[in-house]
Amino acid sequence: MSNKRIGRRTVELAGAPAILSCASIGGKLEKQGPLAACFDELREDSFFGEKTWEKAESRMQQRAVQTALDKAKLQPADVDCIFAGDLLNQCISSSFGLREFNIPFFGLYGACSTMGESLALAAMTIDGGFAQRAAAVTSSHFCTAERQYRMPVPYGNQRTPTAQWTATAAGCCVLGREGSGPYVTHVTCGRIVDKGITDVNNMGAAMAPDDVQLAQYIFDL
Repeated sequence: MSNKRIGRRTVELAGAPAILSCASIGGKLEKQGPLAACFDELREDSFFGEKTWEKAESRMQQRAVQTALDKAKLQPADVDCIFAGDLLNQCISSSFGLREFNIPFFGLYGACSTMGESLALAAMTIDGGFAQRAAAVTSSHFCTAERQYRMPVPYGNQRTPTAQWTATAAGCCVLGREGSGPYVTHVTCGRIVDKGITDVNNMGAAMAPDDVQLAQYIFDL
């Protein structure tokens, strides 16, 4: 294990797991945005055919995983484990959305880092010989996030100038021990930086130190 470590927070993956396929599902605003062409599926209906926004987020995760599996020509039984998370209590979007796949499940809660965290853990699990294939999944939904953290959308409250707008989207990557790439070659674990931001509506300021660290790390490379 020690020979894989580079410095304090980075590991080099000897096997360099490959990303076999990926998929992304988005909502109405994502369809109107500059990245619309990057999505596999976009919907005008924020409920995605469901009765609640929480069920809609579960549906997005289902669609993202199924699309990624279809693109890789794999069945759920071909995936050894799945790392997934969302922004809600008990990761209910992930646990309810993915239960029908019957894939061994690791629930994650990393907020904005969940996609990177799930990719890192999936890649390390494969590199460590604990899985042949693994999936990394995450999602968010503007309306579920507002109900969870800020003001439920039906309130019609005025948004503060620093308020964030959570994406309505889900993404999935399927990783494998062998493939044509791209590859996950290194994983860097972040560290907790607390600048004492107390404005609950200004998450951007609270997250800024992470962005600076990431930019510095990329610059150093």
